[in-house]
Amino acid sequence: MAALRRDPQLWHITHHTSHIYMAHHSIALATQPTLGLTKFNQIQHPEIDARNVEKIPRDGMMDLIKSIAAAGAGNEENGGPGHPFYVLDLGAVERVMDIWRHCLPEVKPFFAVKCNSEPAFLAALARMGANFDCASQGEIHTVLALGVRPDRIIYANPCKAAAHIRYAATVGVNLTTFDSMVELEKIKKWHPKCKLLLRIKAPNDGSGSLRPLGKKFGALPEEVEALLRYAAVAGLHVAGVSFHVGSIAQDPSIYRSAIAAARAVFDKAAQLQMPPMHVLNIGGGFRATQPLFQHISDTIKDAIRDYFPKEMGVTVMAEPGRYFAEKSFTLAAHVIGIRTRGEKREYWIDDGIYGSFRPTLYNSSFVTIKPAFLRSEEPSVIWPSVIYGPSCDSLDQVTAEIKLPELQLHDLLVFSNMGAYSSCVGTKFNGFDMISIPTYIAYTY
Repeated sequence: MAALRRDPQLWHITHHTSHIYMAHHSIALATQPTLGLTKFNQIQHPEIDARNVEKIPRDGMMDLIKSIAAAGAGNEENGGPGHPFYVLDLGAVERVMDIWRHCLPEVKPFFAVKCNSEPAFLAALARMGANFDCASQGEIHTVLALGVRPDRIIYANPCKAAAHIRYAATVGVNLTTFDSMVELEKIKKWHPKCKLLLRIKAPNDGSGSLRPLGKKFGALPEEVEALLRYAAVAGLHVAGVSFHVGSIAQDPSIYRSAIAAARAVFDKAAQLQMPPMHVLNIGGGFRATQPLFQHISDTIKDAIRDYFPKEMGVTVMAEPGRYFAEKSFTLAAHVIGIRTRGEKREYWIDDGIYGSFRPTLYNSSFVTIKPAFLRSEEPSVIWPSVIYGPSCDSLDQVTAEIKLPELQLHDLLVFSNMGAYSSCVGTKFNGFDMISIPTYIAYTY
């Protein structure tokens, strides 16, 4: 079974032990309006072209993972497999994009690159018409390197280094956020033609999402007028308002409250006789889980209809990250160590908290863990188990309590829903390279 593998410098088709190498190419983007969408196959991209990727049924993912692992073990001269790996499912990416377009057809998605910067994944999103939310010079460079136009990027970081602002100006990224006077001063000096979105703190911040962001980002209501006046005097163009309700939103009503607060800023700008605002950025916080996403979408559409009727001509955008990335990646890690203590089985795998399982970002309740056995017979007895990462840090524990069948060395543990804030936060702590985990590409139908 074949899958496209992404290495740092080369793309190649892996078919057991035979390899076909392809040079890295830039993505060729079709002409489209700013903030616009385009059809999937209007953009050609050799590395992710459907004819180069193995199409498999959705229940065939485990067989594909086993075949990749078996090929890797066969290529190791000593000691068996040497590293974990990801599988990117382009079919999953396509499905969540279809759901987004169905549920929020008027909201333009700007994928939050910080969530997962895998180039093939970003290229697939670009090909499907997504835009990009970048928070640094490095992220902007990564997206532009795919051939994405700069007018499909928002520099959505309210506090930016001056050098990064200069870079954005140089490459033509002309939309950013701010929430302080000092940020306005930097923008006036280094990128005065940039259009701005005032980032406000979402009302009820902290009560409706698992990870609130309002402590660090967002202007308070009493700060809004002074910021707008300062921008106007400085000759800067405030084009609209941005907010973020927090990561992993649980309560749909927090979006309605934030949209209402954004309308109040639009009204304040009108009172100050500033140029009419025309952009509303509703941020992120989305997961591709139903029925919650449908409820959130319905709440957003109702609030936009009530506070930003069509005659206002407002462009609505969002910054989904986890929504697109989470279900699109599966991680396979090898068992590299085993210890038995009474009834408990303790397993060491070749990924851990210094790789894909960073404690502040990894949420085990979202992940499904399944064993994949490289031998023909699967054991039937289930044991209480613990899973450790490979480092010498005693805190490097993936899960403290899980029921698993008896595993052997080189068997796999397969983690689904692993695309969000996983590979992008890898380190080289203790000499374990978690930055260069390879990614194979498949398409499930």
